[in-house]
Amino acid sequence: MADGAKVRTVADVMTADVLTASRTDDLSKASARMIERGVGSIVVCDPGQPVGILTERDLVRAGASGADLSTAKVSDWMTPEADVVPPELDVQAAFESLNQHGYRHFPVVKDGALVGVVSIRDMFKLGQVLKVEHPGAIEAKRGLEGVVVAETEVGDVRGQEGFYHYREYNAVELAEKRSLEDVWHLLYEGHLPSPEERAAFAAEIRSLRNIPPTVKGLLPAIATAGEHFVPLDALRSAYSLFAYALDFKSWLDISPEELHANAMQTSAVMPTLIMALYRLNQGLEPIDPHPDLDYAANYLYMLTGEEPDPGHARAIEQYLISTTDHGFNSSTFTARVITSTGADLGSAVVGAIGALSGPLHGGAPSRALDMLDAIGTPDKAEAWIRASVEKGERIMGFGHRIYKTDDPRSLMLRGVAERLGGDMVDFAKKVERTVVEVLAELKPGRHLYANVEFYAGVVMDNVGLPRTLFTPTFTSSRVIGWTSHILEQAGDNRLIRPSAHYAGPPPPVPVPDI
Repeated sequence: MADGAKVRTVADVMTADVLTASRTDDLSKASARMIERGVGSIVVCDPGQPVGILTERDLVRAGASGADLSTAKVSDWMTPEADVVPPELDVQAAFESLNQHGYRHFPVVKDGALVGVVSIRDMFKLGQVLKVEHPGAIEAKRGLEGVVVAETEVGDVRGQEGFYHYREYNAVELAEKRSLEDVWHLLYEGHLPSPEERAAFAAEIRSLRNIPPTVKGLLPAIATAGEHFVPLDALRSAYSLFAYALDFKSWLDISPEELHANAMQTSAVMPTLIMALYRLNQGLEPIDPHPDLDYAANYLYMLTGEEPDPGHARAIEQYLISTTDHGFNSSTFTARVITSTGADLGSAVVGAIGALSGPLHGGAPSRALDMLDAIGTPDKAEAWIRASVEKGERIMGFGHRIYKTDDPRSLMLRGVAERLGGDMVDFAKKVERTVVEVLAELKPGRHLYANVEFYAGVVMDNVGLPRTLFTPTFTSSRVIGWTSHILEQAGDNRLIRPSAHYAGPPPPVPVPDI
């Protein structure tokens, strides 16, 4: 290099003590060894020669397919003839190759023999050094697509497999088997609650639902301030007032216990703020939380003052569970960036609400129903969709930045909608089939499927929520995910401060005299 700095090679960052397996090992044995070593891959070898690689993703794929890990062989699920790199290769070149191929691990081979393994995580360990020694050496795709910016234990999204999880549990299975309070406890405390923990946790939530009087008295002004009522904008203002009134402080200046209390207060009061603002805008008095109802049933109760149908309460609860967290989406990442500065929890949540307000992130459930209204009747579906696709218009409720197969949330909510029943559900299923067929014909290779917003709108409409409350309802669950990430970021913080590639005129240019 021109400045004399050392060129980093794969040998500088690779792991020389490679975990290996044979083709005939069973997956359970390979998985146990990976867990024991705390690594994400195992190199498959014939004597001395790498013949493939088995990764965590392969194990998830095998598990999702129903394979018996105790009998399935490594050879059936590994990536055969995996690409390899030499130890003398420049780290930057290896990083670019990983990105280009979508890999996370490369075996390192010298003279035909396995000498190490290098992962994308190894590359990121050198990220700061590379930037100092060679500015701009590592450049991300637009929108940070595919870039790993942090580690998290909250959950993950695996778009290629159509799978996402909270902690170690399948998120869809949690929605099918557990309550929102259980999932909330899981994200905050790291485990599902025992019966005693569940009762104590639910009691704590109920004690925090009420809006402080100093804040409640100012809500009418917020709910009627704008010419048009925009619920998420009103919520942003009301929650900011709530955090100010409760004197939330920089997490650097308070104990972890106080920050945890801030998170509990925030997530518990959010549904109450949403419904109070909505009713005030409609010229109605807010309804205080019901002391005996669980989270989801209480949410619907505060809309009308009547205890909801248990089937409706369970349906909205399953929707809320399914949207509690979803990886490093825009609003969650925003919350973590703000938290990384040492700001108070309220500021991070206000920023997340702002990110969620964008139609490209949280604003689509009502638009999916608007599309169904525009189509009108099932017999008009194909003509309407064809015309929209041919004009290049977006089909609301279809396609996702991460999922390249069925969105598991949409599949689960379709089942919830079918359980509720009704003409709207049958109509939505007809439109879904038609959209997939027309897109497959007119845009082959795009693989566009219904996303969470499509059936979310159908479910929320079925249980009686007005469309203006669809995105705020999303907020009432996602705030639990946001605050889980805020607690995690504060627990192991580093200021998030990326670089940018300057693309303007070359400096310095002399400043002209006046």
